Amino acid sequence: MQVVAVHPGVIVARSAKWQTTSTVLHHGEETFVVDSPVFPDELDAMSGILAQAGWGLSGLLATHGDWDHLLGRLAFPEASIGVAETTAARLRAEPGVAQRRLREVDEDDYVQRPKPLSLGQVQPLPVPGKLELGGEEIELVPADGHTEDGMAIWAPFARVLCPGDYLSPVEIPMLSEGGSAGAYVATLERLAPYVEQADWVVPGHGGPIDGQRAAAILREDLAYVEGLAASGDAPLPLARRDRVQKGIHAENIGRVAGA
Repeated sequence: MQVVAVHPGVIVARSAKWQTTSTVLHHGEETFVVDSPVFPDELDAMSGILAQAGWGLSGLLATHGDWDHLLGRLAFPEASIGVAETTAARLRAEPGVAQRRLREVDEDDYVQRPKPLSLGQVQPLPVPGKLELGGEEIELVPADGHTEDGMAIWAPFARVLCPGDYLSPVEIPMLSEGGSAGAYVATLERLAPYVEQADWVVPGHGGPIDGQRAAAILREDLAYVEGLAASGDAPLPLARRDRVQKGIHAENIGRVAGA
């Protein structure tokens, strides 16, 4: 796992699995951990990262309900998870799905965990909305389209945007089950003003990128998803055309055709 500080109050940990990111936001006496790394040793390291910084955990936040963003409870079993109301509704409608998907992926990777995932207390948060963090406010922005649920998190005190599974430098836009091209375009348009202000954008996969690079990715992703919506197909972004991305693209075509 790679760990980097992009601001005195922001630390980003990047997992070896899918370059999944977890972002620690700290201000005043409060600290939120957004999303999660994946492997057990990476999750075990999260408490040490906070201890080394001298920060006490206030709570967990998850940008959406995909299993790989919900593992913070394995690192901090006493903490509650704050999620968008849409994500809380999704988790209620899909009991046990995140746990089952984690077991399946762990079997593929030959990973053994000391205990199963328990989501515990899930706190629905109104989105759009704001959340206090040590005397400052962070903004919660609706972010659906990749999935049926989700939120992006804007921390103005640090000029850092955590958009969830959008604006990735390593992964093309992915329309998962429940997602839609139209909602994806709306989310990208909604995120654009925050990207313009951001010093750093921390996508769910791929590590921190500066605002200028994030703006370029946003333009590429908008053109890609709009092309899918208009004609059922679109050229892949230049830097994201490997075998895995071509597979995601094929699934996207199927989703759009079946919509």
